Amino acid sequence: MDATVGIGSGTHPVPIGDYGFLSDGETTALVAPGGSVDWMCLPRMDSPSVFGAVLGRRAGTFRISPSDVLVPAARRYLPGTMILETSWASDTGWIIVRDALLIGPWRHETQLSTTQRRPPTDYEAEHTLLRTIRCVKGDVQTVVECEPVADYGRRPLHWQYTDRCYHQGSAEVDGLAYGLTLTTDMRLGFDGGRATARTLLREGDSRFIALSWGSMAPPEDFAEAYRRQVWTAHHWQHWLGRGEFPDHPWRSVLQRSALTLKGLTYAPTGGICAAATTSLPETPGGTRNYDYRFTWIRDATFALWGMYSLGFDWEAVDFFSFICDIAAEDDDLQIMYGIGGERDLQERELDHLPGYADSPPVRIGNAAATQRQHDVWGALLDSVYLHSKAADHVDGRIWPILGRQVEAALKHWREPDAGIWEVRGPLRHFTSSKIMCWVAADRGARLAAVIGQDAAASQWEMAADEIKADILAHGVDDRGVLVQHYETTALDASLLLAPLVRFLPPTDPVIVNTVHAIADELTEDGLVLRYRVDETDDGFSGVEGTFTICSFWLVSALCEIGDDDRARALCAKLLSFGGPLDLYAEEIDPRSGQQLGNFPQAFTHLALINAVLHVIRGERQSAGTLGFERLSR
Repeated sequence: MDATVGIGSGTHPVPIGDYGFLSDGETTALVAPGGSVDWMCLPRMDSPSVFGAVLGRRAGTFRISPSDVLVPAARRYLPGTMILETSWASDTGWIIVRDALLIGPWRHETQLSTTQRRPPTDYEAEHTLLRTIRCVKGDVQTVVECEPVADYGRRPLHWQYTDRCYHQGSAEVDGLAYGLTLTTDMRLGFDGGRATARTLLREGDSRFIALSWGSMAPPEDFAEAYRRQVWTAHHWQHWLGRGEFPDHPWRSVLQRSALTLKGLTYAPTGGICAAATTSLPETPGGTRNYDYRFTWIRDATFALWGMYSLGFDWEAVDFFSFICDIAAEDDDLQIMYGIGGERDLQERELDHLPGYADSPPVRIGNAAATQRQHDVWGALLDSVYLHSKAADHVDGRIWPILGRQVEAALKHWREPDAGIWEVRGPLRHFTSSKIMCWVAADRGARLAAVIGQDAAASQWEMAADEIKADILAHGVDDRGVLVQHYETTALDASLLLAPLVRFLPPTDPVIVNTVHAIADELTEDGLVLRYRVDETDDGFSGVEGTFTICSFWLVSALCEIGDDDRARALCAKLLSFGGPLDLYAEEIDPRSGQQLGNFPQAFTHLALINAVLHVIRGERQSAGTLGFERLSR
């Protein structure tokens, strides 16, 4: 069974937005409505896949479902957790399947972890995918099929029984750093690389199956499996309980976005993975397919804003420390890094995989890592500035990093670049890149003043004024609207960041005109495009969907200029696309409402948090009640 759902004699791909998302802070998994794990990489979330059916039917999958039912009755997360529950109704009964990547107590007490770079916590990943089954009514014939294929579907594994007879199998592949163990209280049979269990479950019966890797022993019986599942649930609920969420109908959406961001965070380093997947297409059948399993420096500003705003200060500090580690070692800052801080992200195509919905190419690595994008310095400086406001001090090691990045922005701001959207066409003088260079100088000047570096503060403040004057002279058209780059009148959704980074006051006519122009002219059915592909040479062909992050930016920007009613209406519309699990990919097709691109997308969920808090703040200010905002620029 692959990443398709049967319809008559044919199949169609599982809609991207219908996948459930699991995480233990080290690896992630996507679970289809039909009960199959179609994506999981080991041992890290950016490693080669062991289940890759979302990109090709022979790349591995792990399914649990009734033998005669394809569509579940309901799906949800256990409240406040990353444990996915799927309910199945057959003609003869009901079963409930719960899926979790287990998290347990911290266990490195006698030797150091080889991967942990951030301060240890009370918990860590157990390197086990646990799936439990419970029959709650009648009886249901249940099927389990587990067929991992390592290295993106290129290296089949072969199961062998262990001393636990029919209840456990192990699989090894030469050259891999891990082996797999499959443990269950059902009876397993092996056919090459496929492990199968078939059993009739009667009311009150419970079963488990655990796929494990690494040194942690798997559960041996259902009681132990259930205990670990409960520990994992409590961990997530305790973590979420540290947050500060407004009492509002959209509270649960904020909580799910917070859990998703935590799930996309690689716990040993604090780096946030931009998405859990690679090469899910922006357009079915198109070539706009990228690997997003890396950390973008530009995510830092919104990540810190979102985490601090919701009260997750520890996670913000960990991510900030990850960014600082990179900046301290790398004078020539890249736009993105591996979640372990790796620089070399060489892009390759996997020709043996057909891609999601037959949309090749499948890419691993990302060539954009070598691009020159001038927003990177502003993103870093803004994150330092936000961190300093939240922590109420500037760490002594930050000053040398800060100075180098401001000077880099001032050295290069007059040059063209590839822009925030990483276009692979000609370099341009992108207006949003210039604005982020202004951010670098502006935040650098403010920080320098705080720590008594008055000469630098004065110099960088003058540089910021020069950059702003240049932008207003060359990046604004005759209508008083910020344009995509200096040689065009085309619009670009990245200019919605101008009011959010305080480039101009929100009441300034340029800001108001820009926000309204994008809202009225760069949208499809009210949802925002990055740009018009017929106006921008981005190096690719074909159309693309609306970018969800840009639509959430528009919500925030509308709030900034005081258009609260329009902002709330758009926010409500966007939230309706999240489905029952409140997860978002990169894009939304305005015609079908389907999610497109890599999934779930960290940047989208960060923008969602920003937008929802903007709307809630506007509502409370209009009602004369206290606004909800811990951190502002």
